[in-house]
Amino acid sequence: MSVQKGETGEEGEEGEEKEGEGGEAKGEGKREGEGEGEGEGEGEGEGEESPDRNVSLFCWEPSLERNIGEKIKKTKPFFVPGFSPKEVTVFNPAGNTYYYWLLIITIPVMYNWTLIIARASFEELQSDYVVYWFFLDFLADLVYLADMFFRTRTGYLEQGLLVKDELKLRERYMNSFQFKLDLVSMIPTDVLYVIVGLKYPEIRLNKLLRFNRLQEFFQRTETRTNYPNALRISSLVMYIVIIIHWNACLYYSFSKAIGFGSDRFVYPDPSDPEFGRVVRKYAYSMYWSTLTLTTIGETPPPVENSEYFFVVTDFLVGVLIFATIVGNVGSMITNMNAARADFQARIDAIKQYMTFRKVSKDLEKRVIKWFDFLWTNKKAVDEREVLKYLPDKLRAEIAINVHLDTLKKVRIFADCEAGLLVELVLKLQPQVYSPGDYICKKGDIGREMYIIKEGKLAVVADDGVTQFVVLSDGSYFGEISILAIKGSKAGNRRTANIRSIGYSDLFCLSKDDLMEALKEYPDAKALLEEKGRQILMKDGLLDLEVAAQGPDPKEMEEKVERMTVDLDVLLTRYARLMAEHEAIHHKLKHRVTKLEGKLQPPSPVETQSF
Repeated sequence: MSVQKGETGEEGEEGEEKEGEGGEAKGEGKREGEGEGEGEGEGEGEGEESPDRNVSLFCWEPSLERNIGEKIKKTKPFFVPGFSPKEVTVFNPAGNTYYYWLLIITIPVMYNWTLIIARASFEELQSDYVVYWFFLDFLADLVYLADMFFRTRTGYLEQGLLVKDELKLRERYMNSFQFKLDLVSMIPTDVLYVIVGLKYPEIRLNKLLRFNRLQEFFQRTETRTNYPNALRISSLVMYIVIIIHWNACLYYSFSKAIGFGSDRFVYPDPSDPEFGRVVRKYAYSMYWSTLTLTTIGETPPPVENSEYFFVVTDFLVGVLIFATIVGNVGSMITNMNAARADFQARIDAIKQYMTFRKVSKDLEKRVIKWFDFLWTNKKAVDEREVLKYLPDKLRAEIAINVHLDTLKKVRIFADCEAGLLVELVLKLQPQVYSPGDYICKKGDIGREMYIIKEGKLAVVADDGVTQFVVLSDGSYFGEISILAIKGSKAGNRRTANIRSIGYSDLFCLSKDDLMEALKEYPDAKALLEEKGRQILMKDGLLDLEVAAQGPDPKEMEEKVERMTVDLDVLLTRYARLMAEHEAIHHKLKHRVTKLEGKLQPPSPVETQSF
């Protein structure tokens, strides 16, 4: 690696070897102007100056380049050899500290956006509490200043890693447009109070440039809260109030410029005791602003030309802003009711089908009750539909967090390796049963096993009334039948009637899903079958003679068929890949031929003809 433009790679290697010898190389240098440098190097037993070392202070050592990860633009040579980037305490934009700081900076932003215009419009508000305003303004400026420092410590992701280099963080912030806005907002315009007097707080309007911090706070809160729709409506109402507030202040200032009480449009004369208090002034102005911007009421008509222009501007702004707001509110309400509307559409479709097929009223009532239970207990959401947008790893982590403990309760899965459990967890399907529903009946073919998440099931006699055992949360059944263990006296048939006592929430694992997962875990499959045999032997349900026999010809035939199907799939994929390879090869060969024709020099005969 070259250490500097103009130096060879060998010189860079020599510099590294000097540091690895008995003494470390040290350099001292003076810089006269940008781009010049001198240096002296002392090694073990060396005291000579190297002419190339004049440039080395201006370059980056290989170790520095490895630390920073990229070549850095050459500016003024203020780095010395052996420098490493300084890591400081960095705030992660996705962390809690950053979020809480946004909450803090939001307070002075709201203070400036609401009170600067109010103090500028209503003189009594400024003059009566000027000391308090000075103190609050000073605190707000301190928080603004701290926010600039906070931005220099806010990390960002580079190649998936949080950058913690102080120099890079500061440089990134100072080169951003946000830094220019922050710098303008920190201009000490308060010194103009000395010139214009204390009655003009509008000189602090530059403090309004931090509004994006307020927006960022609401955006991050929206991703954190469990009630995003309520937050969206609240923030929208806040923006509406701020717009009406500003328009009210502008109306009062406009009335003051024309003359209070000069006509019916402007604010009445404050010398009237009824309209002299600052609370009445603000309330009247807010009332006028709300009626004008929302266009839902009548206000005194304008008289002067300037008043007409003011009202026209207000109407245009009101139409544009509130049309946008109404549209947003409509979309929010639609989103809030989207789940309910979709669920109701499913119920309506089922009702129409049952009416068309003339289903009995009793069964129809049970279906409607089942839907009501799903909606009331918030179980109407399809988990697969919700989680399908997540990457496989995150989806697996959520499934493990929710279902793994339940799956481990099953005896045959207790000692399985973690990879198989993860595969099975992703294949668990939730099912809800109504009171009186049969989960399985004696003699049915067992294609699924069940784990009870919530509710109670009863093992009943053939009459459906006599209860032998009640199964509760965490219980499971059907695990032996889906393994199809050879020698089982019951085969893959159900040996009992199981009925739901109330509403029951179960997890279902099908035989096909289990066998698909076991394809990649042959040892686990053998272990599960052995556990199943032990359970059957313990219960006296295993025929040892049949179990000791060799492989079933039918099973072998099924395995051969599956292998044949898999081989056909592989051959099809191979043929497709070969066809693509031939097409690409032909295309590249054609392009190479064309390029050779363009690059071939003209023949002597063609040259002579010219």
